[in-house]
Amino acid sequence: MGFRISVRNFLVLCFLGIFAASYAQTSDDAFKKPLKAVIEDIENQYNVKIRYPEDLVKDRWVTYAGWRFRPDLEKTLSNVMSSQDITFTKEGEGKYKLQSFQYHLKTPLEGRQQLEYLWSKYSDVQSWEKRKAGLRQCMWQALKLSPLPAKPQSKPIISNKRTMDGYTIENVAIETLPGVYVCGSLYSPLNPKGKIPVILNPDGHFGDGRYRADCQYRCAMEARMGAMAFSYDLFAWGESLLQFKSEDHRRSLAMTVQALNSIRILDWMLSLKNADPNRVAITGASGGGSQTMLITALDDRIKLSVPVVMFSSYHSGGCPCESGMGVHLCGGGTNNVEIAAMAAPRPQLVLSDGKDWTQQVPKVEFPYLKKTYGFYGQQSQAENVHFAQEGHDYGISKRLAMYDFIARHFHLDAKKVQDKSGRFDESKVTIEKYPAMYVFGEKGEKLPANAVKDFKELEKNFN
Repeated sequence: MGFRISVRNFLVLCFLGIFAASYAQTSDDAFKKPLKAVIEDIENQYNVKIRYPEDLVKDRWVTYAGWRFRPDLEKTLSNVMSSQDITFTKEGEGKYKLQSFQYHLKTPLEGRQQLEYLWSKYSDVQSWEKRKAGLRQCMWQALKLSPLPAKPQSKPIISNKRTMDGYTIENVAIETLPGVYVCGSLYSPLNPKGKIPVILNPDGHFGDGRYRADCQYRCAMEARMGAMAFSYDLFAWGESLLQFKSEDHRRSLAMTVQALNSIRILDWMLSLKNADPNRVAITGASGGGSQTMLITALDDRIKLSVPVVMFSSYHSGGCPCESGMGVHLCGGGTNNVEIAAMAAPRPQLVLSDGKDWTQQVPKVEFPYLKKTYGFYGQQSQAENVHFAQEGHDYGISKRLAMYDFIARHFHLDAKKVQDKSGRFDESKVTIEKYPAMYVFGEKGEKLPANAVKDFKELEKNFN
């Protein structure tokens, strides 16, 4: 009896034949297989479970799939996933998780090895200064800020002055590019006398942005000690959302805009008649810590810096606003530690903790920083306070360390903010609600008519 098949079954078999052909593993098509199928093969062969979002593996193929397998599971995972810009982490016995390649992350060992390699590039102040000059030139170019774009001629928008216990607050918007505004709060001492210090306080990636309590505490305390302190939004955060979408914050150009914002803010603050150009500081945590190290490296007007929970040899900042413009590729590759070292011999306090990527600072990163300061005979100008039991924040203990450091170096009147025992006391600081700090009104109704509301318009400044 001959073999008979219906038209329907014939079509099904044709489809299966085509589908099977797509799995064909020969050198003619580079032994390719769908990534999802390869993951299933790994799970079956090594008796493990691999967790991943479907979008991560959708429409991905692995060339030479079977040839990437090794007797060792993790070697096999490395061979397969590295071809896809995917990394894996072990979550438990027989359990793994996949995620997109984290370009900004190395292992702690790799971070330490990079520091050792970088240290081999210079041995004295002359060779270090040459390295620093090359890094700085490259960093300006990577940011597309060489030369700086023309500065708008508009004056800052200042409103809603409030008087508190020993300090005042004003809302300020500065036009940093045509139609592009950065908003912030200027905290000033009540009845200042003579020239006073200037302190930039860039925001980090924390909930509530610059409106949160810890940001208000530190700026008010800086003002009560006798400095003018400016707290300002990240790009496409806070009032910047009146102009740009939140997803624009994760575009690489955000790094450039934030650097330019800091420079323009400093331009304005130093133009004020009571500003002391010899006492200029910057401090921030997380993304604000990245900004602190970057701006100090780029701008010699910064005389003192306090980077918080971001001084790491193996983490360059997980947001494109910290690492998106390739600054860390300068000089054949650099990291936040070498960037922070570019501050030498200017005073620098590094604040680190035991529950994030700054956990090894006292033993690994900080000794490197001290060596760099040693080129100038100024090792005492670099300090580290490590909070082994704390996590990623700008909490009270970190703020207390910062107050002490800045007060000592800038000769501020710490007694104004200390209790009878000599401890810094934040109890006289008023914590305001959001609307009080808005420059453009509760609904953005005061946004200038020329305000840009399209990211493409912003990009035109750098094309």
